[in-house]
Amino acid sequence: MEQTYIMIKPDGVQRGLVGAIIARFETKGFYLRGMKMMSVTKEHAEKHYADLSSKPFFGDLVDYMCSGPVVCMVWEGKEVVKTGRKIIGATNPLASEPGTIRGDYCIELGRNVIHGSDAVDSAKHEIGLWFPEGVSEYAHTAHAWIYE
Repeated sequence: MEQTYIMIKPDGVQRGLVGAIIARFETKGFYLRGMKMMSVTKEHAEKHYADLSSKPFFGDLVDYMCSGPVVCMVWEGKEVVKTGRKIIGATNPLASEPGTIRGDYCIELGRNVIHGSDAVDSAKHEIGLWFPEGVSEYAHTAHAWIYE
């Protein structure tokens, strides 16, 4: 089973979208393996978005990520990285399809509610960065009803 890192950004937390977002992943059949709410330090945000450090919007992005609490999650399931990105929608909310999280809840690129790992390798890196303590391992009782 594959794992992905999903983070509800400060605007998603402030707007009360945490439960609705969790429900999208749960009803799909993915397993929640880790979750916590935290305030992000500037250093942590810079590490997370290090690949964007040369972009002109980097400073504003880091400030935004530090502006309020985030909800960090690890989800597990078959092709959860790719499918999670489909559930989330395009980075630009105006290009996101209705029915996706960003298509339903966002308008502005700079307030796009949620982050999701874009590849299996980046998911492993991000899970290590945000969950150095590890995640929960358990046998999900619905497994036989979700997977063949």
